Amino acid sequence: MKPQALKEGDTIGLISPAGAIYENLPYQLATESLQAMGLKVKHGLYLKARYGHLAGTDEERATEINQFFADKSIKAIIAIRGGSGCARILDRLDYKTIKQNPKIIAGYSDITALLSAIYAQADLITFHAPVASSTWNSFSYGYFRKLLFDKEASLLQNPNKKGDNLVQVDDRIQTIRRGKAKGILVGGNLSVLAGIVGSNYLPDWKGKILFLEEVNEDPYRIDRMFAQLKLAGILNQVKGVVLGKFTNCKPSGGYGSLTLDEIFHDYLSPLGVPAFQGTMIGHIANQFTIPIGIEAEIDADKGTIQLLESAVE
Repeated sequence: MKPQALKEGDTIGLISPAGAIYENLPYQLATESLQAMGLKVKHGLYLKARYGHLAGTDEERATEINQFFADKSIKAIIAIRGGSGCARILDRLDYKTIKQNPKIIAGYSDITALLSAIYAQADLITFHAPVASSTWNSFSYGYFRKLLFDKEASLLQNPNKKGDNLVQVDDRIQTIRRGKAKGILVGGNLSVLAGIVGSNYLPDWKGKILFLEEVNEDPYRIDRMFAQLKLAGILNQVKGVVLGKFTNCKPSGGYGSLTLDEIFHDYLSPLGVPAFQGTMIGHIANQFTIPIGIEAEIDADKGTIQLLESAVE
């Protein structure tokens, strides 16, 4: 199911389904950023709740989501931040109510668990997108607006910026295996997806285009996660792989380390499907908005993702 597109004047529900925020400024900036888009903002009942490092108990955080899906005045839902904890509430979500009230839900990082579960259980298109407290610059907001307000079947392509260099250095695409592929986009944060492998909250992987991103993980842990996806039979089912940014994923010491390039090559090259790395997905200031559940064509030579239909109605 496709949710309804956003329009100015709509009310968006602001939730905190994962880690807690301990300062007031992020709430203010998130609210003001959404208002600057022409949206009204309704804070979740437990938005500022606390339970250890989490933004409230499991019951509180799940209740917040269930209530906003049932609330007819709420046209979309966005998480204020990621962190950890979303997997704890997947079995507490009311997927019947979600399916009966389809609407945009967006976020990234730990929010991957929610997006995947809602897509898998309610057959609703979800959105790997900036969280409300992200940097809403012209790049990130531009793609967010194209997809969710303007109903565009957008071309997602890294900016071409050489600056004073003869060749592009920053935000450069690296092709792992050449070619084009069509399939349904699924994915998100690697460690979050690996953490719910074996559950009912992941989609059917056959014929999918898998996109992944990560932050603050040593290469040996990245290797372990890819091994888990391989051994679970996920990697050999997909038609293509898109890797975003693996931010601050550097060795922390010891006797040496595999490089990320070696890990990506070891797991992805044998698949025989198009694959590339470096696209604008992840824990970065300039982010694409990626619909989960929409057909797209990837071009691993150019490093592009072409949506083949609108993600909203």
